[in-house]
Amino acid sequence: MPVAAVARIMAAMVLSDRTIRREIEAGRIVVDPLAPDAIQPASVDLRLGKLFRVFRNSRIPYIDVKREYPDLTELVEIDEDTPFILHPGEFALAVTYERVRLPDDIVGRLEGKSSLGRLGLLIHSTAGYVDPGWDGYLTLELSNVANLPIALYYKMKVSQISFLRLSEPAEHPYGSAALGSKYQGQAEPTPSRYYLNFLQRKGE
Repeated sequence: MPVAAVARIMAAMVLSDRTIRREIEAGRIVVDPLAPDAIQPASVDLRLGKLFRVFRNSRIPYIDVKREYPDLTELVEIDEDTPFILHPGEFALAVTYERVRLPDDIVGRLEGKSSLGRLGLLIHSTAGYVDPGWDGYLTLELSNVANLPIALYYKMKVSQISFLRLSEPAEHPYGSAALGSKYQGQAEPTPSRYYLNFLQRKGE
């Protein structure tokens, strides 16, 4: 196998705890604030923030992905003593307690904690991919597929992020002007901005 091909395969490996620590110490990967016990063998634990978005199902008859719905969700804030209760079959958006920033040659994979999955809590539906160049708090897509309500607490460990090194730096990292990135810099659970795709097409 050519040396260049071997180098590309090696570059795409998942980062170990040692490499994650080096990248954080060098300031290339940012997880802020980083809990003392957050770094796992090949990932970093992330905690639950205090902001949630719940859906107001009675406001519209259906969701049209071409339209913006500023009143479709409501922002809810909890404190350290009062949990957020996610009922069976419900879906809500949440946000990580930590801000995450990635360089242009590392991609993140966001996963739920296995122990919570065994209770019926799904942490993300499709939001598991964190682009190189990302900077902001991560929105979590919470679903309760259990038969009982689940209490969620501020700063509880709720997800984990692993990192993969790209074969070479991305030409247009997330947040660059060429991409028109919709969620860069978000600080709270952000509702869908999919409708912007249709507006961008009209401007072409």
